[in-house]
Amino acid sequence: MSRPLPSHDLPGITPTIFLSVVIPAYNEAGRIVSTLEQVLSFLQSRSQTFEVVVVDDGSSDDTVERVLETGGKAGNVRVLRHRRNQGKGSAVRTGMLAARGQYLLFSDADLSAPIGEMDRLLEPLRNGYDVVIGSRALRPEWVQGRSHLRDTAAKVFNFFLRRITGLDFRDTQCGFKALGRAAAQAIFPLQRIPGFGFDVEVLYLARKRGFRLLEVPVHWAHSEGTKVRFWRDGSAMFLDLLKIRWNDWRGRYAMPSGSDDFPRFEELRPAGRDSKES
Repeated sequence: MSRPLPSHDLPGITPTIFLSVVIPAYNEAGRIVSTLEQVLSFLQSRSQTFEVVVVDDGSSDDTVERVLETGGKAGNVRVLRHRRNQGKGSAVRTGMLAARGQYLLFSDADLSAPIGEMDRLLEPLRNGYDVVIGSRALRPEWVQGRSHLRDTAAKVFNFFLRRITGLDFRDTQCGFKALGRAAAQAIFPLQRIPGFGFDVEVLYLARKRGFRLLEVPVHWAHSEGTKVRFWRDGSAMFLDLLKIRWNDWRGRYAMPSGSDDFPRFEELRPAGRDSKES
């Protein structure tokens, strides 16, 4: 029998490894193998133990099959699958709550921020910060290929974000963030936004819970094939800012989100290994 993803550490999950890299994926068959090869090559060159957790958000292409093939060779790649598409925020939440690492990093599947930038996030975590976010705004000269339209839209969004939520960050939407385990397990059970606005909610909850947050510059290069639909998702993200304040005012962040708020998932195994549902 399948059961909802619980709003706390999954049974038996303890920080047995140093780092979990969570990669949300939706119809990424065209580049997920290259992404995994780059991530695995980098992590295998280091001394720390790690896992890569790919969360397939109900893809209709061969994303899962390609991850299983690549991950089966590596041995430390896990594949979690939503039965239907729920949104990036939902996929990140699933991965973060299922991850086993002492430190947890989530990265976009396009690796717009290269995996080699992760030490810019992990070093502050090891020195006492709880949440560290990659930023394109702190060092604009490190950003390549971002259109003027998207850059302007990001600045407008940030203007309203600061005034509605009170968050004092230059770039909340870069898909490259890392958290200590204690912070992740305190924040993600409270998350309620399944779409692209989840980044702001996570940071809002981190501040509300008293965690130490830091924004650091990272190198970033535009990648074709983004899943963000400019007008539709931009409008939804603005509404998410209002939902965050509404949820807080209603006291909805005092308790973990209900079991019906987020999807069930199954953890898939390469051929010859049993899969399991959660």
